[in-house]
Amino acid sequence: MTQKIIGMLGGMSWKSSAEYYRLVNEGVRDRLGGLHSARCLMWSFDFDDIAVLQREDRWDEAARQMIEAAQRLERGGADFLVICTNTMHKAYPQLRAAVDLPLLHIADPTAERIKAAGHTRIGLLGTAFTMEQDFYKGRLIDQHGLDVLVPDADDRATVHRIIYEELVQGKIEAASREAYRGVIQRLVAAGAEAIILGCTEIMLLVGPEDSPVPLYDTTGLHTEAAVEMALA
Repeated sequence: MTQKIIGMLGGMSWKSSAEYYRLVNEGVRDRLGGLHSARCLMWSFDFDDIAVLQREDRWDEAARQMIEAAQRLERGGADFLVICTNTMHKAYPQLRAAVDLPLLHIADPTAERIKAAGHTRIGLLGTAFTMEQDFYKGRLIDQHGLDVLVPDADDRATVHRIIYEELVQGKIEAASREAYRGVIQRLVAAGAEAIILGCTEIMLLVGPEDSPVPLYDTTGLHTEAAVEMALA
């Protein structure tokens, strides 16, 4: 079987991008057996550069850097692209316009799995940008018909802080796991039937045992869809 080459826009953070690399290779191995692994290219950003642009609301510059990296992957022979982070899907429209390759949106396989399970009202955890802006929630609502709940302002601040101060730096703290459990419980009390782990690092901190409702890990679902696309 000839595999398509997966182009991965990574490094945001490298902790979750390492999981992307592991998961796509394990996925291909599991599908094809033997010594098979994924054909892939990865551009890895220095995340501090991107994080500064996020903090300073310089999203056009962040998108420009994403486009430049995507074009490098295109020239390198990638057959399609995945953005290995939820937050930088804010640049998805600009990338679609600038690159001739298919671009697999992280929200789509997540929403499809949620709908297949029969859930309609879901809680969303992620960076403040993902929870508060419409580039991600809007796609879940407008294209997939989901009802999306986000934590209150204090909980959003806690979730965001733990991502940037701990998870992207590889720090896994028991107190932070308890904090996330509390946020999840409050979303469930508000009516959430399931929770989207809408930041690619959150799966490093919490798992099914931390939630009374199903968790949907965007990292795992995105890489599953990438493997499916590569082997189609």
